[in-house]
Amino acid sequence: MKRPILFYVFIAAMAMSANTAYAQQAVVDAVNEYGKFDKWCRREVKESGVIGGNTKYLYEFYGDFGTTVTNKTPYSAPEGYLWRTNNVLAVVAGVCKTNNTVFPEKRGRGYCARIETHIEEVNAVGIINMSVTCQGALLLGELPEPITTTKDPMSKVFYGIPFNQCPRALKMDIKADVGHEVIRGTGFSKLKPMGYNDSAEIIVMLQKRWEDADGEVHALRVGTAIHRIEEDIPTWINGYELEIGYGDITGEPYYKDYMGLKNNPETAYRARNSKGKTVIIKEDGWAAPGTEPTHLIVLFLSSCGDAFYGGVGNTVWLDNVQLVM
Repeated sequence: MKRPILFYVFIAAMAMSANTAYAQQAVVDAVNEYGKFDKWCRREVKESGVIGGNTKYLYEFYGDFGTTVTNKTPYSAPEGYLWRTNNVLAVVAGVCKTNNTVFPEKRGRGYCARIETHIEEVNAVGIINMSVTCQGALLLGELPEPITTTKDPMSKVFYGIPFNQCPRALKMDIKADVGHEVIRGTGFSKLKPMGYNDSAEIIVMLQKRWEDADGEVHALRVGTAIHRIEEDIPTWINGYELEIGYGDITGEPYYKDYMGLKNNPETAYRARNSKGKTVIIKEDGWAAPGTEPTHLIVLFLSSCGDAFYGGVGNTVWLDNVQLVM
């Protein structure tokens, strides 16, 4: 029996849909599996002799704690690893320096992730003398290496991964030590206590992104879940769920100003456009209910303020992070 051509179009569409669903489930599985934080790699880096030539370690949560001597070799994520810490290699004016703010820590029979805010010092007599406040960060996305300048820190990270599903929540085990006084440490002046306390932050966003004819990237905010940790969590809370709100949440009782659209060029997230150029993601508005997203952002921060401002000592412990569909 000869079948109508629409039958074959329907079968092809069903196959494409099944393949897409399978690919998205693979993303969920990868996010959740690495979010157990039980497997880590350790990069061994010898810093430049002019700043002491110390051997430092940079951690990412995949692998088997094997050590790879990298020196100035830029980081490259293995296939299927969608997370990234802001543990980073910097080479500024030929000087090799590291910064590590996310660490593996033993928990039971496995490990968890410890994210902290600290001061990183760089001293070389007659050449450089800098003290920088470094916020710990763990995210879905990319942070290309090496870092070559401290200017425009938001431009160094590409936030988010392709994703077209709508999770109900982000689930995790968590504890925290927060509320430490914010210290400004830009590297260009002395450290300055700011007189107010700091919070940690968890951010989940779903966006529908597109690129215009000029290469600018626009987005509608599809889903939002942002939680500021303003008080200590001294013992583990297991299975904490941060529910995601969809559409325009400005009228919801839980809405806070910091949950709003990100349109400030100094704090807006960045992405690569189709030509490989780093551009601001311009959030043009709130998506209508039922809008399918194109990208998922998940971000954990030990400090919620601007770059180079943070409560030194703020620490967040995370384990068993997973998307709840």
